[in-house]
Amino acid sequence: MFWSSASAFSPVRLIVRESGTRRVVSNLKDAAVMLLQEWPDDDGEEYVIAVKACADAITGKVTAEAFRQAFLKAALEARIVTFSVVAEDAA
Repeated sequence: MFWSSASAFSPVRLIVRESGTRRVVSNLKDAAVMLLQEWPDDDGEEYVIAVKACADAITGKVTAEAFRQAFLKAALEARIVTFSVVAEDAA
């Protein structure tokens, strides 16, 4: 399993309106927890694709960044507000 920094991808801030949940997801572990424990709707087509993509990324079958795209589509389907998190250059 690739739970380490190798599983990191560009962070995404999520806001689930129904529950008020606010999370920053930046690696596969955070994403898996979000998908399996905090997702508001677990019967959408994009949700199922994202869960499979997460498992595939954990086992190295797809990249973490490829999983991120599936995750964003599932969030859109579930009407979860997403923001890309961009780090400022410290220079």
